[in-house]
Amino acid sequence: MSQQSLQPPKYQDRDYVQRFFGGQPLAVVGRLVLLSILVGVILAAIGLDPWNILDSVERLIRHIWNMGFDTVRWLWQYFLLGAVIVVPIWFLVRLSRAPRGL
Repeated sequence: MSQQSLQPPKYQDRDYVQRFFGGQPLAVVGRLVLLSILVGVILAAIGLDPWNILDSVERLIRHIWNMGFDTVRWLWQYFLLGAVIVVPIWFLVRLSRAPRGL
């Protein structure tokens, strides 16, 4: 037997966590955070809130009024709003693309 056949293939040694995330976990989390904020801003701009539509319209008006004062809180809430949509979709896509023979 040759030495080359004793070594595992190059891609079999990849970490399962990295394979699940589809890249470096920290980089994927960073992209998910940015995408969640973007989707949250878009959903909030059109007045959609997965929990309560009427409260989301009132909250959007308050956010526009207080935007200059509550930037950190504003960014956090948009991140959470977007993450409610982005993270479950990402998770389902990752599960659907997971290798079958783990």
